[in-house]
Amino acid sequence: MIIKFIDVINILFPQICGICGKINKDGLCNQCRIKLEGLAQYSIICEDFKNKYFNELIYIFKYEGLIRKLILDYKFNEKSYMYVCFVKCILENEKIYQKLQSYDAIIPVPISKKRMKERGYNQSLLIAKKISQSLKIPLQTNCLFKTKHIIEQSKLNKEQRKENIQNVYELKNGEILNNKQILLIDDIYTTGNTVNECAKILQQAEPKKIDVLVLAKD
Repeated sequence: MIIKFIDVINILFPQICGICGKINKDGLCNQCRIKLEGLAQYSIICEDFKNKYFNELIYIFKYEGLIRKLILDYKFNEKSYMYVCFVKCILENEKIYQKLQSYDAIIPVPISKKRMKERGYNQSLLIAKKISQSLKIPLQTNCLFKTKHIIEQSKLNKEQRKENIQNVYELKNGEILNNKQILLIDDIYTTGNTVNECAKILQQAEPKKIDVLVLAKD
């Protein structure tokens, strides 16, 4: 009997629920799914954003309490596996699922090479990749790049964040995005400076529209 390599990996490192840590092949147990769904907002803001380069903001949670703790763990405490439970919560909502099917391209907010080396993963890319695979929407990772390593936005005040994030992104292969409906994915929306700066650069490709999806809004 031949044991596949993937089976060995699953035995040695079984999939666990990203919230409670119990073994669960889906990455999110039923009890924790109910808990997350109870906290979810599933909001789509369609208002005219002042001085913004994107059209709509989609967010799943408010950035507070348990959700804040979970996202901080996911982002800073080497719990990369938690992206599975976040994506499941996103896609199991019918309104959000239908909305996400309308896009032509998915782009994660990029991080610098230095940050990637320090953290080992881009938390927005993990979420974007899973959504791309689930909905069969092209994931574009060769268009938007972060060219400078900067101080983390979370360590700065509102005014400092706006200045800190300017001129750190670059567009390449923009023709891929021309006249496309783009979904830009990040983890947290506070002042909105990061996604707005990314959207500003992406507008150089003359897309049809740019919307933003985040896990949580402050």
